Amino acid sequence: MPIDLNEHLRKKNLGGDEGRSPQPKKENSPQISGFGGKKLVGLIVAGVLLLLLIVMRPFVVINSGEVGIKVTAGKYDNTPLQPGFHFFVPILQDVIVVDTRVRIINFSRTEDMGVVGRNQGIIRNDAISVMDSRGLSVSIELTVQYSLNPSQVPQTIATYGLSWEQKIINPVVRDVVRSVVGRYPAEELPIKRNEIAQLISTNIQDEISRLPNSPVKLDSVQLREIVLPTNIREQIEKVQIARQESERVRYEVDKAKQEAEKVAALARGEAEANRVKAQGVADAILIEANAQSKANKTIADSLTNRLLELRQIEVQGKFNEALKVNKDAQIFLTPNGVVPNLWVDSKSRQKSMSAGN
Repeated sequence: MPIDLNEHLRKKNLGGDEGRSPQPKKENSPQISGFGGKKLVGLIVAGVLLLLLIVMRPFVVINSGEVGIKVTAGKYDNTPLQPGFHFFVPILQDVIVVDTRVRIINFSRTEDMGVVGRNQGIIRNDAISVMDSRGLSVSIELTVQYSLNPSQVPQTIATYGLSWEQKIINPVVRDVVRSVVGRYPAEELPIKRNEIAQLISTNIQDEISRLPNSPVKLDSVQLREIVLPTNIREQIEKVQIARQESERVRYEVDKAKQEAEKVAALARGEAEANRVKAQGVADAILIEANAQSKANKTIADSLTNRLLELRQIEVQGKFNEALKVNKDAQIFLTPNGVVPNLWVDSKSRQKSMSAGN
């Protein structure tokens, strides 16, 4: 039977297609378009920016008592950033925050000011070792209060760096203290403490004010302690004891002198009182004598002959009365009648003499 070639090829093609799954028709894939697509892109961009803000922090907050220095490619901006919120370009720029509040350096022998104190604006440096005028070693402890000049902070940090206080305050204070204390012998340091403290404060202020651009403001310098060598301290203590004893003796002498002056003053007062009293008595006697003299003179002027005769008559009358009682009574007559006649009871006189025997 002859083979139909066309039929054979058709069957062959159908057999080759068997086992193959029919291919679905291709459809167009969804595309991002319209309002929803734009919103999605915006959210992605916002998320990326937020992530950059968190990672790179292109902003800084400056608090009160601080200023900021904007650094662009290593160059300091001369205008300091004031307290507030500030942006900068990361990688290209940076901001250095600097404390401008009052700071303290304690030059001390003790370790009472450690790292914690530094974080609070307090630094402890070793006490300043100084040679007095004779070469004896003396230790000086003092406290210096200072602060940065806010308007000159960029120039100060650019010149001295962040350790500016150890390059400005520390060397100036040490040089001035050595210069001032070195003028005095150790024995005079405690006695002239106030004078030395004033010189140190004035000289440090002068040296700080000479620095270019006035980087630092000096608030105060307090001299806390002058630590002398042991032998000098013992010598000063002996001198002080001797001085105290001398003061005590001088006090006792002054007290005794005051007591003596008091006694002398009392004696002078008493003598003056006695003199015044005696003068008063004398004046009284004189006054009485003058009065008596005047009285006598008045009486004498009043004694006329007739008055004397009257007094004689009165005495004679009394004598006559006496004779009636005592016949031994005697009368004495004065010549010329200058003085009145006197009479004596002789009987009473004899009795008195008998009793006396």
